[in-house]
Amino acid sequence: MTAEIISIPRAALHEQVASRLRQMLVENRLAPGAKLNERELCEVLNVSRTPLREAIKMLAAEGLVELLPNRGAIALQLTEADVLNTFEVMAGLEGQSGELAATRITDAELAEIRAMHFEMMAAYTRRDLPGYYRLNAAIHNAINTAARNPVLSVTYRQVNARLQALRFRSNQDEEKWGRAVREHEMMIEALTAHDPLAMRAVLVAHLNHKRDVVVEQLRAATAAAAALVKA
Repeated sequence: MTAEIISIPRAALHEQVASRLRQMLVENRLAPGAKLNERELCEVLNVSRTPLREAIKMLAAEGLVELLPNRGAIALQLTEADVLNTFEVMAGLEGQSGELAATRITDAELAEIRAMHFEMMAAYTRRDLPGYYRLNAAIHNAINTAARNPVLSVTYRQVNARLQALRFRSNQDEEKWGRAVREHEMMIEALTAHDPLAMRAVLVAHLNHKRDVVVEQLRAATAAAAALVKA
């Protein structure tokens, strides 16, 4: 974790802090299983312990960190079973969201998603992974909004929060990143054609490819840790 000072507006301070912590989790600046050091985080975020602790409680309620009695909090570390189960649920949510969006999306919403897609492609060309991911997440959220089902949206956000960091890291392989980009182009085509079945299919395939990469990374990390123990 760097010592860069991050300035945060005072309005709704604990929510602002929670947002910054989510970003740090997604970008692996707070690694899975890592202890959240309050003193360091207060220094980095330029806040006192009170809003920091409120923010950590928010993240715990979202399932992003685990509170340990008398020991503070650690960043969520999913097991392979956790990952498989969560991606399975998310695939159903993404598929339903895409199917509804393809039938309900407005011209204005489609134009906005296209604009974000072009910006995302520019970030991809620059190999700007954080910028790419922010736009990628915004596109998925916009698709979910276009589905016009508030119950689906709430559930989608809750489940997706657990996977954001894993989805971010799944694009660090060049070949797999390129495939993800092609799948996003297929999403634009399906939305433009108002084809719900095609939209469901590409979103589910897109998510399953992410799942496979994440499981592969987890297994590699587990094997590396086991090798260190034996050494």
